Amino acid sequence: MRILIVEDDADTSQFIARGLAELGHQVVTSGDGRDGLFHATDGGFDAMVVDRMLPGLDGLALVKALRAAGNMTPVLMLTAVSGIVDRVEGLEGGADDYLVKPFAFTELAARLHALGRRPSAAAEPARLTAGDIVLDLHRRTVTRAGHKIALQPREFTLLAELMRNPGRIMTRTMLLERVWDFDFDPKTNIVETHLSRLRSKLNAGFDSDPIETVRGAGYLIKDGG
Repeated sequence: MRILIVEDDADTSQFIARGLAELGHQVVTSGDGRDGLFHATDGGFDAMVVDRMLPGLDGLALVKALRAAGNMTPVLMLTAVSGIVDRVEGLEGGADDYLVKPFAFTELAARLHALGRRPSAAAEPARLTAGDIVLDLHRRTVTRAGHKIALQPREFTLLAELMRNPGRIMTRTMLLERVWDFDFDPKTNIVETHLSRLRSKLNAGFDSDPIETVRGAGYLIKDGG
């Protein structure tokens, strides 16, 4: 894989870069958030390792900027803070996985390998449809009955996951794993809050709700909208 490392600690950056290079990966390093964003938007990376605390532009702001621009390169975020709130905030901001310092290189390599195994957008249709809703994975746009709907990155990902499985019940655990990459229960109403926001935007000006809540089971998007 071609991997971008954005880490201001030179020793940590060199340690990661050397290990990844030994595994056969092509590595580009940056020690500044703004410079890292410049490299990331230049494109061509299969994955990124981004430190949470960076000079110029912090890691969370960097990832948010990428997601807002439609760049969905998988991001493994590094942090010295091990609290759940910090992890939730980072994953909510668009990071795909989190690793707390100090870490074993073997774990970092395994997590990057897992991110690299995820299906790319090119492996699935460019457009997903459910009733009168059309989601374009390449242009990162959503329309309902021809009307454009502006969604935040996580709302877009949540809708895309539902639309990949039309008529199928998606449990809360499934959504936490696939949309937020959580392998734990954050003990918050994160799924419900985002679904509420998503529904509000999808249903503005329409009489029907395409997302159905199946009490005690989960959620599904109706084939017929």
